[in-house]
Amino acid sequence: MRSVHVNKNLSSCYKNNRRISDVLSSKQFIMTDSIDNSGKKIRDKVPRTSQGIFQLPPKRPTILAAINSSNYDRVKDLIPIRMSRMSVSPFAFYRGTADIMARDLASLPHTNIHVQAMGDCHLMNFGGFATPERNLIFDANDFDETLPAPWEWDVKRLATSFVLAARHNNMRESDARQMAIDMAMSYRTAMAEYAQMNTLDLWYMKFEMHELMNKTRSERVRIMLKEAMDKAEKTSHSSVFYKITQSVLGNFEIADQHPLVYHPIDLEKEKKKVHSFLTFYKNTLQDDRRYLFSQYNIIDIALKVVGVGSVGTRCLVALLMNAKEEPLFLQVKEARTSVLEAYTEKSKYAHNGERIVQGQRLVQAASDIFLGWSTDADNRHYYLRQLRDRKIAPDVEHFDKEILAAYAGLCGKVLARAHAKTGSGMLISSYMGKADIMDEAIGKFAVAYADQTEKDYGEFLKAIKAGKLPVPAPAGK
Repeated sequence: MRSVHVNKNLSSCYKNNRRISDVLSSKQFIMTDSIDNSGKKIRDKVPRTSQGIFQLPPKRPTILAAINSSNYDRVKDLIPIRMSRMSVSPFAFYRGTADIMARDLASLPHTNIHVQAMGDCHLMNFGGFATPERNLIFDANDFDETLPAPWEWDVKRLATSFVLAARHNNMRESDARQMAIDMAMSYRTAMAEYAQMNTLDLWYMKFEMHELMNKTRSERVRIMLKEAMDKAEKTSHSSVFYKITQSVLGNFEIADQHPLVYHPIDLEKEKKKVHSFLTFYKNTLQDDRRYLFSQYNIIDIALKVVGVGSVGTRCLVALLMNAKEEPLFLQVKEARTSVLEAYTEKSKYAHNGERIVQGQRLVQAASDIFLGWSTDADNRHYYLRQLRDRKIAPDVEHFDKEILAAYAGLCGKVLARAHAKTGSGMLISSYMGKADIMDEAIGKFAVAYADQTEKDYGEFLKAIKAGKLPVPAPAGK
């Protein structure tokens, strides 16, 4: 019925000597105006200033209870390493507690405008990597918790991470707050632009590293980007191969580095299970990539401890080689239920690996060609991707005020594009408006939540000191 209605209007253009573009433009104006009004009306229920308020939810679990809950079903021997990594700083603790913040955010008022949320949106979960065309781009790169959820949750978690990172780098408190405001302003202004873009142009849009380097006004940022890109260009499966493997009786295997890298299974004894696992995975790839993957054979598998929040989940590295003895490394990560699922709708994907893969494909401008999922013999879910394929990880601990501010602006733009692609960018933009009210509110919230994180971190350290949480024994004991 809608197409007939449009066709009648287009026919009338010829009769009344009106241009088709005039009719389409007027319809676009009416639709845009309607959405604009809807966005502004949401402010009546959720004022923009209210986004700056943080209050602890009722019956909030103790930090000890929350940490013990998040440690459930992790590899027991690795839990002390997780606790140790989280104990380094409030920022490290924050990286490992997405579940705590998800509960806190869910208790606060929000617009209920859903996007494909990252779920664990902090500044370390962005970075550079190579597209299938081998171009280096900057994008979000961690989707373990991804799920449709209110857009503010990502924005607030990202903003808070900048406050904590600035404090960790001994910046002034006014500068820490400004980092969050800068990120929020970048998100708001970018969203206003992306909401008006042609949909296909938005989906084709990429933040190419060379273009970012050429456009930056800061010579120091330009030099940093150039050094990072040069380093990434030298990172390949072959370079990784010589760093993490060793030759044993003429055969290559991943070298053990206890307790961070070791072999949890005997590949020969578990050959059938591994073959079944990889067959499942191969069938989640599209045909051309399935053909490419079929040219490689599994050589070795080792458990590799990664990150902060992921420590204790089952994360492995698989070494494969083809007939030309060229290596391919795949990272195999356990996929658990998203921390957001308890506070929003249940995922439409029964398989958590598929949830992560499909969410990643939705959000990123380009995704790894080997991105797929599988299930092991114990019915645990996993997702797979290439290991260190020209990756660029931000060295945030060494960022000064100028570089961290530039990084905040870039992350805000990338997040805005992700949300505009997967939700109503026009509605979000209309709600935020053209003034800096939302920016200031996000800055206020980020400071308040960073303060709460530091309090939680103090409770966490007390639990460790009291022996209620395990940490690695001192060397020599």
